[in-house]
Amino acid sequence: MIRAYAKSIFPVKGIHIYNEMHCVNVKCDSFTYSFVLKACGRVSLQRNGEQDEGVVAFLFGRKGAEIHCRAIRDGFYCDEFVQNSLIYMYGQCGLVDFSRSVFDEMSQRTVAAWNTVIAVYDRVDDFESANLLFKLSPEKNVVSWNSLIARYSKMGNIEAAKRVFMEMPVRDVISWNSMISSYVQIKDYRQALVLFRAMQNNGVEPTEITLIAVFGACAESGDLILGREIHDLLKQKEFKIDGYLGIALVDMYAKCGSLNVAREVFDMLRMKHVSCWNSMIMGLSVHGYSEDALELFSTMETKCEEVVPDRITFIGVLIACSHKGLVEEGCCYFRRMIDKYNIRPDMKHYGCMVDLFSRWGKLDEAYQVIKTMPFDANSVLWRTLLGSCRTYGNVELAEEAFSMISELEPPKDGDYVLLSNIYADMEKWEDVERMRNVMIELGVLKKPGSSQIAIK
Repeated sequence: MIRAYAKSIFPVKGIHIYNEMHCVNVKCDSFTYSFVLKACGRVSLQRNGEQDEGVVAFLFGRKGAEIHCRAIRDGFYCDEFVQNSLIYMYGQCGLVDFSRSVFDEMSQRTVAAWNTVIAVYDRVDDFESANLLFKLSPEKNVVSWNSLIARYSKMGNIEAAKRVFMEMPVRDVISWNSMISSYVQIKDYRQALVLFRAMQNNGVEPTEITLIAVFGACAESGDLILGREIHDLLKQKEFKIDGYLGIALVDMYAKCGSLNVAREVFDMLRMKHVSCWNSMIMGLSVHGYSEDALELFSTMETKCEEVVPDRITFIGVLIACSHKGLVEEGCCYFRRMIDKYNIRPDMKHYGCMVDLFSRWGKLDEAYQVIKTMPFDANSVLWRTLLGSCRTYGNVELAEEAFSMISELEPPKDGDYVLLSNIYADMEKWEDVERMRNVMIELGVLKKPGSSQIAIK
């Protein structure tokens, strides 16, 4: 029971059973200690990134230390399974020195022990210590090599990760997954898909993790053909599509513009996480199906009480309003996001509002959004305003937008051209000439050239 709970999403129940055993004087063996220590580590792992992470790590680290003492008392401290679990538990609770102390005291260190202590250092981003231990380890298995790939990927050294991948004596599916995910992480989607093809050619069966990464690469690169091919393969194998895999599939079809299929997959999913709703709403919004996007958002609000809209949901909703020209509705959604859902707008939300006002000629309102934001606007927002200034012929605002862009970063070639065209539209020929000279000086606009041909 303790082992089952230690591996489940309720590891704390395994600790409760251990406590009950202790209360009724049931004797523990090495497996009991090994499993309950892993349960302590798993509880801490589950709280990773949450607000109370430090408190939980402290409490269950202390509980693990108490169990550690009992294991010593009962004569199980030298058991390799108990020692390995201690290294894991202390590491998950952030007690790296305690992990290393247990490791150093081992009379015989197994490959598993080396891998576990290396993983402890990886978890706290102490890559130098992790690499040193990897070099010192007398024996390496596929887990050792996989951890090295993951380490280099985390460091952003994709070339080193690739070198390890190519040199490792044996690769398993985790090796392939690590490399594919690494390429997706650095947005080299083409290479990720090339590697997936190589994985298929090597006869390695993809896992759900593989498929999520590959569908993500297809989505971002627009490779609908490969995405559909993999989906068809999953149908043939009657592969269960749900959870994160379902979200990835909906997102892939939505981003590639195949909205009918995206909706079919979306409707088929039994459990729809907010990310799934976001992918569908965003896909509809970006591809111009604003009414459908807002209708889906309404369904989410009224019929799915267990799903709460988040910041990304409202980005999709505001984009839909912008594309459809629903200015008043967009303002209402923006206020609802703040008042009802307690979501603090970020730069992207304000960017959507600037786009909404600018796109439909309300340049003063767009300008007010930029000026009253609780933080400084970035160049994207000013560039959005600049673009609309040409559409609606507002020279003064265009000049201020260009000036603000110049303060934030070197203007792009298109910024100069856009301002010059705004001057031309308003027949401000002196300003056009001035901008033309600046553009020639900066190399944005080349001086007219001449050529000669010889006629024989």
